[in-house]
Amino acid sequence: MDTVAWIILGIAAVVIIVLAVVAARWRNQANLQERFGPEYERQVAMHGSERDAARHLRDVADQRDQLDIRRLEPTARDRYTRRWQAVQTEFVDRPGHALDEADRLITDVMRDRGYPVEDFGKRAELVAADHPEIVKHYRAAHAARRDHHGQPGAVGTEELRQAFVHYRALFDELISG
Repeated sequence: MDTVAWIILGIAAVVIIVLAVVAARWRNQANLQERFGPEYERQVAMHGSERDAARHLRDVADQRDQLDIRRLEPTARDRYTRRWQAVQTEFVDRPGHALDEADRLITDVMRDRGYPVEDFGKRAELVAADHPEIVKHYRAAHAARRDHHGQPGAVGTEELRQAFVHYRALFDELISG
């Protein structure tokens, strides 16, 4: 083979390698978008670039995949459902307190299923890895609860009710999964 043929062969090899790397990155990004759904776009906006968001979400996915998330036993599911019904009944008379109880109940269910529960941000990210359509409810409920405690009276009953509905969406997902 002459020199020109070797150069062409070398260039072709480099092009094939570059295309393989680009295709792998694209596939990885597509997998992250599929797994995290709307959370992917939220992370892109938060991090300012798809590359940084993808790196962060890969880390979250790796952390989540290392956890032993388990289904609830039927007795635990029944116990939590009864607790939810009691909290829901309490909302009529004490909406702020019921919202706090709903948050504690969600945390207890998550702990029982195997999620780490020490930090809200970490909990929300890990929930996003499994329930990307539901995590927005969790964040909205948490924000309303935080605002309620930060500025008593600033969050009206309707906002507390909506936060409670958000917690309910996550609760239903966690006990059924």
